Amino acid sequence: MSSSAKPHVAVIGLGSMGYGMATSLRRAGFTVTGCDVSADAAARFVADGGKGAKTPAEASRSADIVVSVVVNAAQTEAILFGKGGAAETLAKDAVFISSATMDPDIARRLAKQLEATGRHYLDAPISGGAQRAAQGELTILASGSAAAFAKARPALDAMAAKLYELGDAAGQGAAFKMINQLLAGVHIAAASEAIAFAAKQGLDIRKVYEVITASAGNSWMFENRMPHVLDGDYAPRSAVEIFVKDLGIIQDMARNARFPVPVSAAALQMFLMTSAAGMGRDDDASVARMYAQVTGTKLPGTK
Repeated sequence: MSSSAKPHVAVIGLGSMGYGMATSLRRAGFTVTGCDVSADAAARFVADGGKGAKTPAEASRSADIVVSVVVNAAQTEAILFGKGGAAETLAKDAVFISSATMDPDIARRLAKQLEATGRHYLDAPISGGAQRAAQGELTILASGSAAAFAKARPALDAMAAKLYELGDAAGQGAAFKMINQLLAGVHIAAASEAIAFAAKQGLDIRKVYEVITASAGNSWMFENRMPHVLDGDYAPRSAVEIFVKDLGIIQDMARNARFPVPVSAAALQMFLMTSAAGMGRDDDASVARMYAQVTGTKLPGTK
């Protein structure tokens, strides 16, 4: 397919993930219109050579594919069906790719509501972080109709290194993502507990990092997040509040299923405590700082 024949894409939500995804799509030769509640984010995208729109409806008017990269279900619903929403202007055969992490039941409801209007909905949560988003190397956990996949595939190929096709209806992608988030949240909380406990023991935490990353106790989250603690750098790559939200969704899902999740419940309390201590918008490795504050332990960058 020549670049002139590529579908027009709108990316709604130009945060750290959405901006990288929009950039990857442009690099792949798509015409991309960006839209964000932050005028500065939209202006930056335009300055980088993209197109800009003030509302989801405006961004979606010329789009064959709309990629929604917002925080939660409520924002996704507002983008679709709120005032100035994409559903007002989406072409009948356009596809809406929803990348927000949400309860699978809500993903099913939004898909049903949009599909009733004749449009396609792809439930497509993402994993990989801002750097992989910018490189077009995300993992995308997608489910939806064959028609939704067919319509979305050119954009998915540009954004993902790994695309998992997880079912023919919305909700499956969301459910897979929640299992990932359960593990991610527990692993960050455990890694934070371990590094702070090591500091309390008077250990050289840089040496602890070196030893653990070469040992059986390592996790992807320990290896990825604990350098933030070593550097005392809590600028948010992924904020504490994300896991307050996601582990909260897991508690709701588990309660409804009458399924016990005590380990993720404990992790949720650690994120809640960190948020309550004023670090909700900081990097999720701030759970280690919370441990340090409570126990009078010295970590790099803490008083």
